[in-house]
Amino acid sequence: MKKPHLHWIQEGRGPVVVLSHALGCELGMWDGVAAALKDRYTVLRHDHRGHGRSEAVPGPYSMEMLADDVAGLIDAHAAGPVHFVGLSMGGMTAQALAAKYPQRVRSITVANAAMYYDEAARAMWAARVQTVLAQGVEAIADGALQRWFTPEFRADETGGGKQRVAVLRERLVNTDAAAYAASCEAVAGIDFRASNGGIQCPALVIAGTRDEATPVAMSEAIRSSIPGAQLQTLAAAHLSAVEQPVAFAGLLERFFQSLD
Repeated sequence: MKKPHLHWIQEGRGPVVVLSHALGCELGMWDGVAAALKDRYTVLRHDHRGHGRSEAVPGPYSMEMLADDVAGLIDAHAAGPVHFVGLSMGGMTAQALAAKYPQRVRSITVANAAMYYDEAARAMWAARVQTVLAQGVEAIADGALQRWFTPEFRADETGGGKQRVAVLRERLVNTDAAAYAASCEAVAGIDFRASNGGIQCPALVIAGTRDEATPVAMSEAIRSSIPGAQLQTLAAAHLSAVEQPVAFAGLLERFFQSLD
C-alpha cells in the first residue's frame, strides 16, 4: 500500500521532539508548544496523512499505518530515538509506535487520548463517518470545537482564544472528507490494552480535567497499562496543548529532564 508524502517542519536545536496532532487538525495546532520548546529542543512537527498539507491517500487507514508513517519520518529526519509527543489521534499513534518501533522512541507522551473504544463508542464513530461522507466535515465542525475547547477559551477575545478557535475551525472544515472519515475509522478501531504492557520506554500521560472527549479516566487507564508511566493533568478541555501551551510544554520539559 502506498505510503503518503508527509508535510513536516523542523525548528530549534537539541534533542529531537516529535509533535503529532489530533484528528482534524494539522501541525499548526502545536504552534504554542513548539515556540516554548525550540530554544532547547529540535522540534519536528508533521501533518498526518490526509491532514493539512500531507497527501490524502485513499483509505482505509489504521493506527498501525499512522505509526508506520511517523517511523519513516523519524528515520528520515532524526539521528537516533526521539521524544514522541502525541495528542488525541497523535497520542494513539504514540502508543502504536512505541509498541511496534521501540527503537525509534526515547520516550512517549500520550495526551488527551484513549487506548480502546467499546461498542457504544465505536457506534458513535461510525455515525460521525456517515455524517462526514454524506454532508462534509462542516457538518461536524461545531460539535468538535465544543469538545476541543472550554467555553471560556472559545469566548476569549483578549487572550486570543477566540481567534485560535476560528483558525482551527477553518483548518478542520478544509480537511479532506474521505481522509477524515478514514482517520475516524482508524481511531475507532484502536485496542492497545495488550500491547501497552510491552512498552518499555518512559511514558508521560497528560489529561485535561475538563476533557469530555477523552475524560481523565481514559488517561488513568493508559497510565495503568504502560509499565512505569506517570500521569499529569491540565485545567483544559480536549486540545490541552492549544488551550495551555506553556503549561503543556512545561510538563514535557520536566519529564524530559527527569530522563537525563
